[in-house]
Amino acid sequence: MQIKNVLFAASLAASASALPSTKSDTFGIVAIHSGSGVQYSSFNAAKSSIFAGLKSQNASCARPKEQDATFYLNNGALYLYDQSATPQEVYVDRSGMGQGKIGYTTGAQPAPKNAERQGWATKDGHLQFAGNDLIACPNSIDGAWSIWADAGVANPAGNSNCVGIAARVESTSNPNGCVYTQ
Repeated sequence: MQIKNVLFAASLAASASALPSTKSDTFGIVAIHSGSGVQYSSFNAAKSSIFAGLKSQNASCARPKEQDATFYLNNGALYLYDQSATPQEVYVDRSGMGQGKIGYTTGAQPAPKNAERQGWATKDGHLQFAGNDLIACPNSIDGAWSIWADAGVANPAGNSNCVGIAARVESTSNPNGCVYTQ
């Protein structure tokens, strides 16, 4: 009986450690690339992917009318913010197959083969992965742009007209907790 309690407490502590330490640790992201259609588009999360300029995330949010994703960093890992203890963690697949694919998993769901969860950081107010800026590609979903990590492929996964972006971090003191679609 005691061992079960110890394991339960350890599980709760692990879940709690993934949450941001304060609400001011949360942020939204805006794409910056002058002269392109993605300029000033907010990041969104839907269908296990990250987008910019998506009109509807179809997420279950505390404030449903707000359609921007909220993120936080924890020890080099990037998470989507929600007040629940079930984290949605972002991953990157820079392998030849993934070509910089950015996605997210929910709870105990394992990351795909070749996925990396750590390597996220902010530099000069911009979110980067492994020291590199991100890439935005025009997408057929709702006129949005799909967001990719730089894996040395200018137009990943057969996309065209992709552009490098600076992912500007915008702190929020009133984060909108959401559970994003798989």
